[in-house]
Amino acid sequence: MVQVTIDQAKRAQDLLIEQRADPWVYKHTDGYYYFTASVPEYDLIEVRRSQTIKGLAEAEPVVAWRKHETGPLSSLIWAPELHYINGSWYIYFAAAKSKEIVDGLFQHRMYVIENKSENPLEGTWEEKGQVKTDWESFALDATSFEHNGQQYLVWPQKDPDIKGNSNLYIAPLENPWTIKGPQVMISKPEYDWETIGFWVNEGPAVIKRNGKIFISYSGSATDENYCMGLLTADETSDVMDPNSWTKSKEPVFNTNYEAGQFGPGHNSFTVSEDGTKDLLVYHVRNYTEIVGDPLYDPNRHTCVKEFTWNPDGTPNFGMPR
Repeated sequence: MVQVTIDQAKRAQDLLIEQRADPWVYKHTDGYYYFTASVPEYDLIEVRRSQTIKGLAEAEPVVAWRKHETGPLSSLIWAPELHYINGSWYIYFAAAKSKEIVDGLFQHRMYVIENKSENPLEGTWEEKGQVKTDWESFALDATSFEHNGQQYLVWPQKDPDIKGNSNLYIAPLENPWTIKGPQVMISKPEYDWETIGFWVNEGPAVIKRNGKIFISYSGSATDENYCMGLLTADETSDVMDPNSWTKSKEPVFNTNYEAGQFGPGHNSFTVSEDGTKDLLVYHVRNYTEIVGDPLYDPNRHTCVKEFTWNPDGTPNFGMPR
């Protein structure tokens, strides 16, 4: 196995914040970058902000919400995402009632909190409840995007009748915490690179460019096999029609053994300070020899890299460096 020390990883150009998985960076109209991610203890949601990308590394985190002592919001707080929708701030996240695995799956459901303050590091976060879907089953990693005046939710969930951990679904939203249906599946694990260790499609993120809507997502177990795929639809197509979406047959971002960067994924998108460069935000490990469940290894680090666009208008993420 390839082993790389954290000192070597620190010299990697992309490294931004250590021990922050599932990173989400959002640049708001106020000129600030806002950052949230899973913390190693999986016990709270923190938000920080900076006027520069690099400044996020030193910015003081503010706790937006803490897990409950008991109940469905009491364990394994995963993958918060900060969104600004219709003048308010929302954080989507996943939570479970315990660490127990039932029928091969954790017990996560998706939840939303709301903050009406101008600055999400201030004010009060109100719990808006669970995002209800067609099934009461394992669900996580919700993301939201607007298209042609309609807000949509994209999320991974377990369909009891389909093999694997999670497929990707899309539905229009009545409000940021309520699906108005219908929900449709736009991707399920089917290729070899999506089904190593676990059959997984998760961590979706949306970017619109060049007349296309792209949804990146992550597949396989969260070790060195973790990697990213891509769904593509024309912006003029019906995003609720599964046939509008085409899927990459190969991963678009995966382990770089030579650079000692393993299992990149669960990304988000942002832009440079001057708005001229597109940036890929992702997490990655710098070693492969993980003791126990990879989810409990804290060393998934937040990285940021510039990416370019291919002549056909699709993103070219390159390799983690």
